[in-house]
Amino acid sequence: MKTLKGPAIFLAQFIGDTPPFDKLETMAAWVSSLGYAGVQMPTGGADSFFDLALAAESQTYCDDIAGLLAEYGLEITELSTHLQGQLVAVHPAYDELFDGFAPPELRGKPKERQAWAVEQVKAAAVASRRLGLKAHATFSGSLAWPYLYPWPQRPAGLIEEAFAELGRRWKPILDVFDENGVDAAYEIHPGEDLHDGATFERFLDEVGGHPRANILYDPSHFVLQQLDYLAYIDRYHERIKAFHVKDAEFRPSARSGVYGGYQGWVDRPGRFRSLGDGQVDFKAIFSKLAQYDYDGWAVLEWECALKHPEQGAAEGAPFIRDHIIRVTDKAFDDFASAGSEAGRNRRLLGL
Repeated sequence: MKTLKGPAIFLAQFIGDTPPFDKLETMAAWVSSLGYAGVQMPTGGADSFFDLALAAESQTYCDDIAGLLAEYGLEITELSTHLQGQLVAVHPAYDELFDGFAPPELRGKPKERQAWAVEQVKAAAVASRRLGLKAHATFSGSLAWPYLYPWPQRPAGLIEEAFAELGRRWKPILDVFDENGVDAAYEIHPGEDLHDGATFERFLDEVGGHPRANILYDPSHFVLQQLDYLAYIDRYHERIKAFHVKDAEFRPSARSGVYGGYQGWVDRPGRFRSLGDGQVDFKAIFSKLAQYDYDGWAVLEWECALKHPEQGAAEGAPFIRDHIIRVTDKAFDDFASAGSEAGRNRRLLGL
């Protein structure tokens, strides 16, 4: 068995315009001081610390970034193209809202925006190889999400065509990941067409079971959907290549349930919480990941409507560290072993 790596932290929710959150060097020092060993690196947005296009072209740039982080005892766990991956597939109803994920010159130009996003995600595959990474974190995007609840009744073939198109868009990207020896790990997430097990399987069929089409496992999204997040590991563990350690709770009321009643996060029955404040059984999750030889990183993604992010980050590193299972290299009952010998085994069986 293998011991997973950690603790690590996703930087996206912490980047800001005030120290220490405004520069990679000061962010690295802060993260290291909290006890983290790795960072998941966002690559989208105007305030990103990482130049994805340059990283795809320059080994020197990648080495410089890795060297800077190493000075603080850190390494990159995965690159993230959550924003760009979302733009690979956008239903027109969301065009204006998702324009904020793209450079200003591409806003209002959905075809050009989508082409840019595809090249960005492909660049992430190359940059990941240059950095020696095995997995990459992203979103699938969504074409069918406005038709999630079938009223009025969906016309026959609508969902099938949406997933066929999603497969057509992602298959060439996945081929680039394969060429670079990197797994694309889709965060299974409401709002994306890949939001549960059934939709992941449907997508997998459309890309011919592509070996690079894999999963970023985040149990918080399954709590909010009322899915069995432990059985999910049993079913899909061979495809789980990245792991967000994020807590959540679901407390249904007489007023609202899974859909949240259009309320803000504080008032929803299902809401994200800082680690240890929610309902996720992380002891069972870490046990199952150890059982199935997951050898990737355990990465804190902090999202909480109540707790300050700096407190959440400070509490996250020891929480993850204390849950990592150092897997055993021997059986617990070896002390009572009577040895093994073929002749004896036959005698014990009366043969």
